Amino acid sequence: MKRIHQLSRQLINQIAAGEVIERPASVVKELLENAVDAGATKIEIEISNECKNIRVSDNGSGIHPDDIELAFSKHATSKIQNSDDLFNIHSLGFRGEALASIISIAKVTCTTRTKDNETGTKVECEESNVKRMPSGCAQGTTMEVRDLFYNVPVREKFLKSERVEFSYISEIVQSAAIANPSVSFTLKGASGTPVQTSGSGDLLCVLTEIYSNSIASELKTVNKTDETEHIEISGYCSTPDFTRSSKKAMYIFVNNRVVKCPVVLKAVDTAYKNMLPSGKYPFVCLNLTMPAQNVDVNVHPTKREVRYRNPNLIFNFVYSAITAALNGLATFSSAENSDEEKNLIKTLAKNSNMDYDNNTKTFNVVNSFKASPVSTQGAATNNYVTPTNTHLNNFGGASFFSSKKADDIRPVQKIPEVIPYNVIGQYLNTYIIFEENETLNIVDQHIADERYIFEKLKEQLSSDEVPSQLLIISDVIQLGAQEVALLMENKNKLEKYGYGIEQISDTEIMFKKVPQVISHFKPQEIISDILENLHGDLNNLEEKMLVTMSCKAAVKAGQELNLWQMEELIKKWKTTKNPYTCPHGRPILHTMSAKEVGAFFHRNV
Repeated sequence: MKRIHQLSRQLINQIAAGEVIERPASVVKELLENAVDAGATKIEIEISNECKNIRVSDNGSGIHPDDIELAFSKHATSKIQNSDDLFNIHSLGFRGEALASIISIAKVTCTTRTKDNETGTKVECEESNVKRMPSGCAQGTTMEVRDLFYNVPVREKFLKSERVEFSYISEIVQSAAIANPSVSFTLKGASGTPVQTSGSGDLLCVLTEIYSNSIASELKTVNKTDETEHIEISGYCSTPDFTRSSKKAMYIFVNNRVVKCPVVLKAVDTAYKNMLPSGKYPFVCLNLTMPAQNVDVNVHPTKREVRYRNPNLIFNFVYSAITAALNGLATFSSAENSDEEKNLIKTLAKNSNMDYDNNTKTFNVVNSFKASPVSTQGAATNNYVTPTNTHLNNFGGASFFSSKKADDIRPVQKIPEVIPYNVIGQYLNTYIIFEENETLNIVDQHIADERYIFEKLKEQLSSDEVPSQLLIISDVIQLGAQEVALLMENKNKLEKYGYGIEQISDTEIMFKKVPQVISHFKPQEIISDILENLHGDLNNLEEKMLVTMSCKAAVKAGQELNLWQMEELIKKWKTTKNPYTCPHGRPILHTMSAKEVGAFFHRNV
């Protein structure tokens, strides 16, 4: 074995650089973090030479001339003083490794000036050696990195194409811009300027600048505070019908630091469970703020991983915040009538000599009613009724009743149901078309009904058990011995979902009861679904059973519905908490605005 010897400083730095600088994007990340920590409000990044030349300029506080050489040495930083500071970090950088690592694998020129100095300082670094000289420049710092990995050819060979490496850089700059909406970011490359933000301080504005203006309508605000634990989450999450094919659009920040956080990502995945198609992911931008001592960011040299003092608390907090935001989508079923609806109700009541009780949603007769036309769109004109009561039931298509004698039959007006939408009809016996708030809406009748039944079943299951239908007569079903054993092994679990199964022999079973929602199906049509759900992961058995039952019970595609059935289906669907996708994750609703429809016909709407 060879004798032990001390490694050179250059080689030590190159080894350490392997942990911090993986690719050009790593350099950009470290320099951006330094610029943000320096209080910059404007940061410009220029990339050239196949992403091996990087220039980052900022208008931050700059580096003091007496500290400039020290800044490029190993483990030199202004951001922490002692070991206690490691658990109270408020800056993005703190390890003092980045600049020393960069100058060990690239040629670097730094020009900087603080506001207290009339002239700036320029340093040139190569092979970990630093040369200093005075220079005129504006306040702030400009870092020029050239020939990245020029002295580590093995590392250079591992780089991808210029397009791929530049895409990694774009992702880094996008994340930094979203994490710091008050800072203006500009990224320039050979192909143009893919990132340019104004630094307005408005996160939604930054998202529209990075993506497009249309994204604003697809996002819901996430905002939750736990004053006891001193944690807060803010940002946006997308509606379930606005998805991405990868998790790249899931931006997670902890105290404005870009992180890879399995705890938060798991909370997001759980909140969107049964709402997204397989292989699709939401657009999420969340910043979790908490006391610095409750999160450890000193886990990895790249500072992308974090550990929490109480991860379960964080999971539940994030999950509940996103769930609340998604449930807020349901502007469909409101306990209060809109102003427009309230005015219509008042008009109807006044014209009809009635009082309307908003709590019970009923009309009460004040005095005798004389039939007179009510000028309301959609009102019936010739409904003949026999007056038998002076109290109206729920407001929704009920008729006005007069206090005249029973033999005094006269035409009266029918109260139109005050609903904010109008069902137009059915297309291909599969899609229900309705208009609402000047938008044209198309709903898949099967999956809309499936969503309603699924949530109803889940609600019943959480309170007790799914209601069952006893079977007076039931056929004996022949199965394999293993299948019968599997059913009997899970007999108690199946009871929760409304199934009662009796074993007749090693290869025979009989249903004694089935869930009410699918009681019209033959047992032979049900058993295969049950067995399919019992195979595999039993941890998700509840979800799989309820999804299967709701799918089977829902109105089918191709089934003709009358107008009343369509209205009932839409009304029920609008009461759901997650009305945008079915339990399988398929979208339920497609909407076209009046502007979109008008544009197609070349109208100015």
